[in-house]
Amino acid sequence: QVQLVESGGGLVQAGGSLRLSCAASGFTFSSYTMGWFRQAPGKEREFVAAITLGGSRTDYADSVKGRFAISRSNAQNTVNLQMNDLEPEDTAVYYCARRSTPWVGTSSFTYDYDYWGQGTQVAVSS
Repeated sequence: QVQLVESGGGLVQAGGSLRLSCAASGFTFSSYTMGWFRQAPGKEREFVAAITLGGSRTDYADSVKGRFAISRSNAQNTVNLQMNDLEPEDTAVYYCARRSTPWVGTSSFTYDYDYWGQGTQVAVSS
């Protein structure tokens, strides 16, 4: 069965960095666009970044452009999110997700993703 397992969250001071990883299994990873989303307490889940099948295209939310970088390894079935210059507003549970349709590009809409990991907590102190 499809599994997505995030890791790498934690507590960091503002201006610091974290690297999140998502290990995927149970499907042909290289056939799917992958995304990262986040959800802060009391807020809706929101798009952070996405990367296409071979990694040739990436998209970011405006709030993280220039600070976050998404990457993937199809050899290792992993998708990563490097987060630099973190701000308290980045505090949230971060989820990786699989685009529901193979062989298509990025999307910022949660309804375009069908499998989600359990999430990893990121807390940024001021």
